Amino acid sequence: MSIINTNGILLSVSHGIIKIGEIHDEDWLGKKSIGDPERIVQFLKDDNKKIDIFVFSQKLPDIDLKYPYYMEWDNVAAIPITNYEDWWTKRLPQVTRKNVRRSKKRGVIVRGVDYDDEFVKGIVKIYNECPVRQGRAFWHYGKNFETVKKINASYLERCDFLGAYYKDELIGFLKLVYIEKEARIMQILAMAKHQDKRPTNALIAKAVELCHEKNMDYFIYGKYIYGKNSKSSVIEFKRRNGFELVEIPRYYIPLNIKGKLILKLRLHHGLVGLIPQKLYFLMQRLRSKWYDKTLKSLYCEN
Repeated sequence: MSIINTNGILLSVSHGIIKIGEIHDEDWLGKKSIGDPERIVQFLKDDNKKIDIFVFSQKLPDIDLKYPYYMEWDNVAAIPITNYEDWWTKRLPQVTRKNVRRSKKRGVIVRGVDYDDEFVKGIVKIYNECPVRQGRAFWHYGKNFETVKKINASYLERCDFLGAYYKDELIGFLKLVYIEKEARIMQILAMAKHQDKRPTNALIAKAVELCHEKNMDYFIYGKYIYGKNSKSSVIEFKRRNGFELVEIPRYYIPLNIKGKLILKLRLHHGLVGLIPQKLYFLMQRLRSKWYDKTLKSLYCEN
């Protein structure tokens, strides 16, 4: 992935045969990040950036089709914010309410945290607990203090950190970034050895409370479904914590003949997009088993 400046707008451009250009850090920018898409399209065509397809999405709550380009439905996992009580009583199943209460009874305290060296040291410890998470290699595993401090310092002027503590030890954290009237989870992570204390449920509950205090319209946790992965523990976690699937338009605009051919042949999602769903699930299971045998059994704490 490379970053280019397009008439004052940064685009991320994929490497490889198919060049896809999209707004850099699009999820973390407001509605004004796209401006007039036709202006960007025309500039890319005139400037010969050799991008095959330009891609962008609409933003909540603007989900009705707005542009005449080729479109596919994308999605986000969102909680519309009214008040904490509405989320607690109407959106959560009983098991999640029990988990939030259980977390408190077992001694977990969730509070806002300053982004200082002590907090970063706690994040490093969480990152280095195990090299495998959710059935795949965990890309933060093994990073040193300086690297972790740098990568978590983005958007400090418009974010909050929440820490889950047990006996004064950081066992989980959540980074919440504010984009106009949205609050998005950039990262939520907890130690596997403290899973019985349900720190992630407690972190989500505190984040909903914070969203209400800051008068946010939506609390967003990435996508509800990523690609073909419609069955996962992460989706179940989002559902049980009150997030719902909201579809949003995502536009694909060919900039040259090659881009038009890519869209016509349905190659814009790469080779993964051509894999049948059953085969995709099988490959995921095999990958998870391989990681469990080769990495998790060697490095993870019991």
